[in-house]
Amino acid sequence: MDKKIKRTISCSGVQYSAIDQTKNHTYSPKMGDVALFEVLEIGKHKTVQAESKRLVTILKGDYILAAFANRYATAQFEGYVPDKPTEILEILGAGGAIGLVKSKNAAFEDIEATKLRLIGYANDEKGAVMNTIYHNKVKSAFRGEVPNNAKVILSIGSTMDSGKTTTAAFLARGLKTTNKKVAFIKLTGTCYTKDKDLVYDCGADISIDFIDAGYPSTFMVSKPDLLDLYQTLLDRLAVEKPDYIVMEIADGLVQLETEFLLRDKSFMDTIHQVVFSGGDSLAAFWGISFLEELGHKPTMIAGRFTMSPLLIQEVEDRIDIPVMTLDKLMNKDVVKIIEKSVDFVKN
Repeated sequence: MDKKIKRTISCSGVQYSAIDQTKNHTYSPKMGDVALFEVLEIGKHKTVQAESKRLVTILKGDYILAAFANRYATAQFEGYVPDKPTEILEILGAGGAIGLVKSKNAAFEDIEATKLRLIGYANDEKGAVMNTIYHNKVKSAFRGEVPNNAKVILSIGSTMDSGKTTTAAFLARGLKTTNKKVAFIKLTGTCYTKDKDLVYDCGADISIDFIDAGYPSTFMVSKPDLLDLYQTLLDRLAVEKPDYIVMEIADGLVQLETEFLLRDKSFMDTIHQVVFSGGDSLAAFWGISFLEELGHKPTMIAGRFTMSPLLIQEVEDRIDIPVMTLDKLMNKDVVKIIEKSVDFVKN
Protein backbone atom coordinates (compact mmCIF):
# COMPACT_ATOMS: atom_id res chain seq x y z
CA MET A 1 0.00 0.00 0.00
CA ASP A 2 1.87 3.06 -1.26
CA LYS A 3 -0.64 5.72 -0.32
CA LYS A 4 0.60 8.22 2.28
CA ILE A 5 -0.73 7.38 5.74
CA LYS A 6 -1.36 10.09 8.32
CA ARG A 7 -0.62 8.55 11.73
CA THR A 8 -2.49 10.02 14.70
CA ILE A 9 -1.23 10.55 18.26
CA SER A 10 -3.64 7.85 19.48
CA CYS A 11 -1.40 5.12 18.08
CA SER A 12 1.94 6.76 18.67
CA GLY A 13 4.82 4.28 18.53
CA VAL A 14 2.79 1.43 17.04
CA GLN A 15 4.73 -0.34 14.28
CA TYR A 16 2.57 -2.87 12.47
CA SER A 17 3.53 -5.73 10.18
CA ALA A 18 0.51 -5.59 7.88
CA ILE A 19 -2.92 -4.07 7.36
CA ASP A 20 -5.34 -7.00 7.47
CA GLN A 21 -8.64 -6.64 5.61
CA THR A 22 -9.81 -10.19 6.26
CA LYS A 23 -11.12 -9.35 9.76
CA ASN A 24 -13.28 -6.39 8.71
CA HIS A 25 -16.57 -8.31 8.66
CA THR A 26 -15.89 -10.75 11.49
CA TYR A 27 -13.93 -8.89 14.18
CA SER A 28 -15.53 -6.70 16.87
CA PRO A 29 -13.06 -3.94 17.79
CA LYS A 30 -11.93 -3.11 21.33
CA MET A 31 -10.75 0.17 22.76
CA GLY A 32 -7.16 0.74 21.73
CA ASP A 33 -7.30 -1.46 18.61
CA VAL A 34 -5.37 0.15 15.76
CA ALA A 35 -6.72 0.31 12.22
CA LEU A 36 -6.33 2.10 8.92
CA PHE A 37 -9.23 4.26 7.76
CA GLU A 38 -10.13 6.16 4.60
CA VAL A 39 -11.67 9.61 4.99
CA LEU A 40 -15.07 9.56 3.28
CA GLU A 41 -16.59 12.90 4.23
CA ILE A 42 -15.18 15.87 6.14
CA GLY A 43 -17.33 17.03 9.04
CA LYS A 44 -16.36 18.59 12.36
CA HIS A 45 -12.79 17.33 12.34
CA LYS A 46 -10.82 18.82 9.46
CA THR A 47 -7.50 18.04 11.14
CA VAL A 48 -6.06 15.27 13.29
CA GLN A 49 -3.15 15.44 15.69
CA ALA A 50 -0.17 13.52 14.38
CA GLU A 51 2.49 11.68 16.37
CA SER A 52 4.60 14.84 16.12
CA LYS A 53 1.73 16.71 17.86
CA ARG A 54 1.27 18.78 14.71
CA LEU A 55 -2.31 19.27 13.52
CA VAL A 56 -2.47 17.60 10.12
CA THR A 57 -5.12 18.61 7.59
CA ILE A 58 -7.20 15.70 6.32
CA LEU A 59 -9.10 15.58 3.05
CA LYS A 60 -11.54 13.21 1.44
CA GLY A 61 -9.67 10.12 0.26
CA ASP A 62 -6.85 10.40 2.82
CA TYR A 63 -5.75 7.40 4.86
CA ILE A 64 -5.30 7.78 8.61
CA LEU A 65 -3.98 5.34 11.19
CA ALA A 66 -5.93 5.67 14.42
CA ALA A 67 -7.32 3.78 17.42
CA PHE A 68 -10.81 2.81 18.50
CA ALA A 69 -11.95 4.66 21.64
CA ASN A 70 -14.97 5.86 23.57
CA ARG A 71 -15.49 9.57 24.19
CA TYR A 72 -17.35 11.55 26.83
CA ALA A 73 -17.52 15.26 25.99
CA THR A 74 -20.55 17.28 27.04
CA ALA A 75 -19.53 20.22 24.85
CA GLN A 76 -18.79 18.06 21.81
CA PHE A 77 -19.45 14.38 20.98
CA GLU A 78 -20.44 11.35 23.01
CA GLY A 79 -19.34 8.23 21.16
CA TYR A 80 -18.46 4.56 21.59
CA VAL A 81 -16.47 1.73 20.11
CA PRO A 82 -18.99 -0.36 18.10
CA ASP A 83 -19.89 -3.71 19.63
CA LYS A 84 -19.91 -5.52 16.28
CA PRO A 85 -17.98 -5.41 13.00
CA THR A 86 -18.61 -1.97 11.47
CA GLU A 87 -17.35 -0.52 8.19
CA ILE A 88 -18.44 3.13 8.42
CA LEU A 89 -17.13 4.98 11.47
CA GLU A 90 -16.57 8.51 12.74
CA ILE A 91 -13.83 10.64 14.27
CA LEU A 92 -14.76 11.28 17.89
CA GLY A 93 -11.65 13.29 18.80
CA ALA A 94 -8.83 15.03 16.96
CA GLY A 95 -6.19 12.83 18.55
CA GLY A 96 -7.47 9.88 16.53
CA ALA A 97 -10.25 8.46 18.72
CA ILE A 98 -12.52 6.49 16.39
CA GLY A 99 -16.01 5.12 17.05
CA LEU A 100 -19.67 5.92 16.49
CA VAL A 101 -21.32 9.12 17.70
CA LYS A 102 -24.27 8.57 20.03
CA SER A 103 -25.07 12.20 20.91
CA LYS A 104 -23.64 15.67 20.41
CA ASN A 105 -23.91 19.13 21.87
CA ALA A 106 -26.61 21.27 20.24
CA ALA A 107 -23.88 23.65 19.05
CA PHE A 108 -23.10 20.96 16.44
CA GLU A 109 -26.72 20.40 15.43
CA ASP A 110 -25.90 21.15 11.80
CA ILE A 111 -22.38 19.72 11.86
CA GLU A 112 -21.79 16.02 11.33
CA ALA A 113 -18.84 13.98 12.45
CA THR A 114 -16.09 13.29 9.92
CA LYS A 115 -16.92 9.93 8.28
CA LEU A 116 -14.41 7.14 7.77
CA ARG A 117 -14.33 3.73 6.10
CA LEU A 118 -12.44 0.91 7.74
CA ILE A 119 -9.67 -0.27 5.40
CA GLY A 120 -8.22 -2.92 7.70
CA TYR A 121 -6.75 -3.68 11.10
CA ALA A 122 -3.08 -3.22 11.97
CA ASN A 123 -1.60 -6.65 12.67
CA ASP A 124 1.55 -7.61 14.53
CA GLU A 125 4.01 -10.18 13.20
CA LYS A 126 1.83 -13.01 14.62
CA GLY A 127 -1.29 -11.78 12.86
CA ALA A 128 -3.00 -10.36 15.96
CA VAL A 129 -4.70 -6.96 15.96
CA MET A 130 -2.40 -4.43 17.56
CA ASN A 131 -3.65 -2.53 20.59
CA THR A 132 -2.20 0.67 21.99
CA ILE A 133 -2.89 0.04 25.70
CA TYR A 134 0.43 -0.62 27.44
CA HIS A 135 1.99 -1.32 24.04
CA ASN A 136 5.74 -1.56 24.73
CA LYS A 137 5.07 -0.13 28.19
CA VAL A 138 5.26 -1.54 31.71
CA LYS A 139 2.01 -1.60 33.68
CA SER A 140 2.07 -1.07 37.46
CA ALA A 141 -0.49 -2.52 39.85
CA PHE A 142 -2.01 0.12 42.09
CA ARG A 143 -0.39 0.33 45.51
CA GLY A 144 -1.07 3.96 46.43
CA GLU A 145 2.60 4.91 46.42
CA VAL A 146 3.54 8.46 45.42
CA PRO A 147 7.14 8.99 44.26
CA ASN A 148 9.37 11.07 46.48
CA ASN A 149 6.41 11.58 48.86
CA ALA A 150 5.36 14.38 46.53
CA LYS A 151 2.27 16.41 47.37
CA VAL A 152 -0.45 15.52 44.86
CA ILE A 153 -2.81 18.42 44.14
CA LEU A 154 -5.99 17.37 42.39
CA SER A 155 -7.53 19.80 39.89
CA ILE A 156 -11.19 19.01 39.22
CA GLY A 157 -14.10 21.00 37.84
CA SER A 158 -17.86 21.33 37.60
CA THR A 159 -17.98 20.41 33.90
CA MET A 160 -15.94 20.15 30.74
CA ASP A 161 -14.44 23.59 29.97
CA SER A 162 -14.88 24.86 33.55
CA GLY A 163 -11.23 25.93 33.64
CA LYS A 164 -9.53 23.07 35.47
CA THR A 165 -6.67 22.68 32.99
CA THR A 166 -5.92 26.40 33.05
CA THR A 167 -6.10 26.28 36.85
CA ALA A 168 -3.63 23.39 36.89
CA ALA A 169 -1.28 25.16 34.49
CA PHE A 170 -1.12 28.43 36.40
CA LEU A 171 -0.90 26.59 39.72
CA ALA A 172 2.11 24.71 38.34
CA ARG A 173 3.67 28.06 37.49
CA GLY A 174 3.03 29.34 41.00
CA LEU A 175 4.54 26.25 42.57
CA LYS A 176 7.66 26.68 40.44
CA THR A 177 8.38 29.95 42.27
CA THR A 178 9.70 27.72 45.07
CA ASN A 179 12.31 26.23 42.71
CA LYS A 180 10.91 22.83 43.59
CA LYS A 181 10.27 20.18 40.94
CA VAL A 182 6.68 20.20 39.63
CA ALA A 183 5.10 17.40 37.58
CA PHE A 184 1.71 17.25 35.90
CA ILE A 185 -0.54 14.25 35.26
CA LYS A 186 -3.74 14.31 33.24
CA LEU A 187 -5.27 11.06 34.41
CA THR A 188 -8.49 10.89 32.39
CA GLY A 189 -9.86 12.21 29.11
CA THR A 190 -9.62 11.63 25.35
CA CYS A 191 -6.32 11.63 23.47
CA TYR A 192 -5.13 15.13 22.56
CA THR A 193 -1.99 16.68 24.00
CA LYS A 194 -3.12 20.31 24.26
CA ASP A 195 -3.76 20.16 28.01
CA LYS A 196 -0.51 18.56 29.10
CA ASP A 197 1.40 20.79 26.69
CA LEU A 198 -0.17 23.91 28.22
CA VAL A 199 0.87 22.89 31.74
CA TYR A 200 4.39 22.14 30.55
CA ASP A 201 4.58 25.52 28.81
CA CYS A 202 3.47 27.20 32.03
CA GLY A 203 6.38 25.74 33.94
CA ALA A 204 5.89 22.10 34.89
CA ASP A 205 9.15 20.16 34.70
CA ILE A 206 7.42 17.11 33.23
CA SER A 207 3.91 16.66 31.89
CA ILE A 208 2.35 13.27 31.16
CA ASP A 209 -1.07 11.77 30.62
CA PHE A 210 -2.97 8.55 29.93
CA ILE A 211 -1.69 8.54 26.33
CA ASP A 212 1.76 7.80 27.76
CA ALA A 213 0.37 4.44 28.94
CA GLY A 214 -1.26 3.82 25.55
CA TYR A 215 -4.85 4.74 26.42
CA PRO A 216 -6.58 6.63 23.58
CA SER A 217 -9.36 7.41 26.06
CA THR A 218 -10.32 6.58 29.63
CA PHE A 219 -14.10 6.79 29.25
CA MET A 220 -15.68 3.48 30.34
CA VAL A 221 -12.41 2.19 31.81
CA SER A 222 -13.00 0.23 35.04
CA LYS A 223 -11.93 1.59 38.42
CA PRO A 224 -9.25 -1.11 38.97
CA ASP A 225 -7.78 -0.34 35.56
CA LEU A 226 -7.85 3.41 36.23
CA LEU A 227 -6.08 2.91 39.55
CA ASP A 228 -3.42 0.81 37.81
CA LEU A 229 -3.08 3.55 35.19
CA TYR A 230 -2.63 6.11 37.98
CA GLN A 231 0.13 4.05 39.58
CA THR A 232 1.78 3.50 36.21
CA LEU A 233 1.96 7.25 35.62
CA LEU A 234 3.17 7.89 39.17
CA ASP A 235 5.92 5.31 38.70
CA ARG A 236 6.97 7.01 35.48
CA LEU A 237 7.58 10.17 37.54
CA ALA A 238 9.78 8.37 40.08
CA VAL A 239 13.02 9.16 38.27
CA GLU A 240 12.05 12.86 38.25
CA LYS A 241 11.68 13.00 42.06
CA PRO A 242 8.93 15.64 41.99
CA ASP A 243 8.07 17.74 45.02
CA TYR A 244 4.58 18.53 43.71
CA ILE A 245 2.33 16.64 41.32
CA VAL A 246 -0.56 18.65 39.92
CA MET A 247 -3.13 16.19 38.54
CA GLU A 248 -6.23 16.84 36.48
CA ILE A 249 -9.24 14.58 36.09
CA ALA A 250 -11.29 15.45 33.02
CA ASP A 251 -14.93 16.54 32.81
CA GLY A 252 -17.29 17.19 35.73
CA LEU A 253 -17.71 15.93 39.27
CA VAL A 254 -20.52 13.53 38.37
CA GLN A 255 -18.89 12.13 35.25
CA LEU A 256 -18.60 8.36 35.71
CA GLU A 257 -14.85 7.95 36.22
CA THR A 258 -14.43 11.24 38.07
CA GLU A 259 -17.08 10.42 40.64
CA PHE A 260 -15.96 6.88 41.38
CA LEU A 261 -12.37 8.08 41.85
CA LEU A 262 -13.54 10.80 44.24
CA ARG A 263 -15.48 8.18 46.19
CA ASP A 264 -12.54 5.76 46.34
CA LYS A 265 -10.63 6.02 49.61
CA SER A 266 -7.49 4.36 48.31
CA PHE A 267 -7.26 6.94 45.52
CA MET A 268 -8.09 9.95 47.67
CA ASP A 269 -5.59 8.88 50.32
CA THR A 270 -2.87 9.78 47.82
CA ILE A 271 -4.21 13.33 47.40
CA HIS A 272 -2.80 16.19 49.48
CA GLN A 273 -5.11 19.01 48.41
CA VAL A 274 -8.10 19.52 46.10
CA VAL A 275 -8.52 22.56 43.85
CA PHE A 276 -11.98 23.05 42.35
CA SER A 277 -12.83 25.03 39.19
CA GLY A 278 -16.34 26.25 38.39
CA GLY A 279 -17.92 27.88 35.40
CA ASP A 280 -20.12 30.23 37.41
CA SER A 281 -21.00 31.04 41.02
CA LEU A 282 -23.74 28.43 41.36
CA ALA A 283 -21.39 25.75 40.02
CA ALA A 284 -18.88 26.83 42.65
CA PHE A 285 -21.43 26.57 45.47
CA TRP A 286 -22.73 23.16 44.38
CA GLY A 287 -19.28 21.78 43.70
CA ILE A 288 -18.01 22.77 47.13
CA SER A 289 -21.08 21.23 48.77
CA PHE A 290 -20.69 18.00 46.79
CA LEU A 291 -17.01 17.69 47.68
CA GLU A 292 -17.61 18.50 51.34
CA GLU A 293 -20.20 15.73 51.54
CA LEU A 294 -17.48 13.35 50.33
CA GLY A 295 -15.06 14.72 52.92
CA HIS A 296 -12.88 16.59 50.42
CA LYS A 297 -13.23 20.31 51.11
CA PRO A 298 -11.33 22.22 48.42
CA THR A 299 -8.26 24.15 49.46
CA MET A 300 -9.04 26.82 46.89
CA ILE A 301 -11.49 27.47 44.07
CA ALA A 302 -10.83 28.89 40.65
CA GLY A 303 -12.07 28.47 37.09
CA ARG A 304 -13.96 30.40 34.46
CA PHE A 305 -16.13 32.24 36.98
CA THR A 306 -13.03 34.17 38.15
CA MET A 307 -13.03 36.04 34.82
CA SER A 308 -15.89 38.12 36.27
CA PRO A 309 -15.28 40.40 39.27
CA LEU A 310 -19.02 40.28 39.99
CA LEU A 311 -19.05 36.49 40.18
CA ILE A 312 -15.95 36.52 42.35
CA GLN A 313 -17.69 38.87 44.75
CA GLU A 314 -20.80 36.68 44.86
CA VAL A 315 -18.70 33.69 45.81
CA GLU A 316 -16.39 35.44 48.27
CA ASP A 317 -19.40 36.87 50.12
CA ARG A 318 -20.69 33.36 50.81
CA ILE A 319 -17.75 31.01 51.34
CA ASP A 320 -14.55 30.88 53.39
CA ILE A 321 -12.37 29.24 50.73
CA PRO A 322 -9.79 31.34 48.85
CA VAL A 323 -10.92 32.35 45.36
CA MET A 324 -7.96 32.26 43.00
CA THR A 325 -7.66 34.26 39.80
CA LEU A 326 -4.92 33.31 37.37
CA ASP A 327 -2.68 36.02 38.78
CA LYS A 328 -3.11 34.61 42.29
CA LEU A 329 -2.52 31.03 41.15
CA MET A 330 0.87 31.84 39.69
CA ASN A 331 1.92 34.07 42.57
CA LYS A 332 4.45 32.69 45.06
CA ASP A 333 1.89 33.09 47.86
CA VAL A 334 -0.07 30.13 46.45
CA VAL A 335 2.54 27.87 48.02
CA LYS A 336 1.47 29.01 51.50
CA ILE A 337 -2.06 27.80 50.82
CA ILE A 338 -0.91 24.45 49.45
CA GLU A 339 1.51 23.93 52.33
CA LYS A 340 -0.98 24.67 55.08
CA SER A 341 -0.82 22.00 57.76
CA VAL A 342 -4.49 21.04 57.91
CA ASP A 343 -5.37 18.91 54.91
CA PHE A 344 -8.94 18.10 53.91
CA VAL A 345 -10.64 15.37 55.90
CA LYS A 346 -10.32 12.00 54.18
CA ASN A 347 -13.44 9.90 54.23
